[in-house]
Amino acid sequence: MDDNTKKNSILIVDDEKMNLKSLTHILTPDYTVYTAKDGPTAIEMAEQYLPDLILLDILMPGMDGYEVLAALKTIEATREIPIIIISGLNSAADEEKALALGTRDYISKPFSAGTVKLRIRNQIQIVNQIRAIERLSMMDQLTDIPNRRNFDNQLRTEWRRAIREQSPISIMMIDVDRFKYYNDTYGHLQGDVVLQTIAKVISQTLRRTTDFFARWGGEEFVVLLSNTEADGAMEVAKQIHENIGNKEIPCTDGSITKITISVGVNTQLPTQDSSADIFFSRADRALYIAKELGRNKVYQYEEIPAE
Repeated sequence: MDDNTKKNSILIVDDEKMNLKSLTHILTPDYTVYTAKDGPTAIEMAEQYLPDLILLDILMPGMDGYEVLAALKTIEATREIPIIIISGLNSAADEEKALALGTRDYISKPFSAGTVKLRIRNQIQIVNQIRAIERLSMMDQLTDIPNRRNFDNQLRTEWRRAIREQSPISIMMIDVDRFKYYNDTYGHLQGDVVLQTIAKVISQTLRRTTDFFARWGGEEFVVLLSNTEADGAMEVAKQIHENIGNKEIPCTDGSITKITISVGVNTQLPTQDSSADIFFSRADRALYIAKELGRNKVYQYEEIPAE
């Protein structure tokens, strides 16, 4: 495995020390391995580490494997983690019961190292393939940044966090000024270059790892700034506006073009009664006013007179 490739992770749940030791020895060269000796600890560790796969024994004191399995399926964060049963129970009825509860595979004890490795490799390959497909579905293919679907998920996550932590959250809508005219003048391929350039400039301007931005659609981009007051959001918006306005964009004929953007900004300290949709729509409203005022401007929602 490439040293730069992050290892997949596996949680082994078994109350027998020798089984834990043996499985850890078999799997450690290829995976990051966590171990738990009982059901409650297994559930706690699954929620904390979110492993890519769980190896679960059935016969354990207190909380048996079936109960652990049922509990994991009721928790949103862990319900999709694939589970392989490794158990001394080897009847067809036991295997059918485990598979009916949602396990991906069933390995009977005593197990061979080769069988365990192959069964796990098969499940890990499926996990990685699914994740690769999900990543592609969440990215904009032209600009190679998150897409609208990705942004919607991020907004929900950060909105809940802001409510929980009672922290401000800011958003900005960005629109390329007169983009249709630019496309008509220089061609759609050059228009694509503009969108790619804007994505790169925004990425270079945002400083924090928690700052998130996406292509909303067409010539619109959206930026989400967690734990950011209104003044801070305006500072970032103005910097993006300036950096894009100053950016020289080369054309295929050797000439240089420039573009401008309009930006609408909104900041809110959300509560349980607040609406993320309204939060977003206010930034969109601010963008509309920035365009109405002549484009090439940054406008903040708090500045809008009450209707």
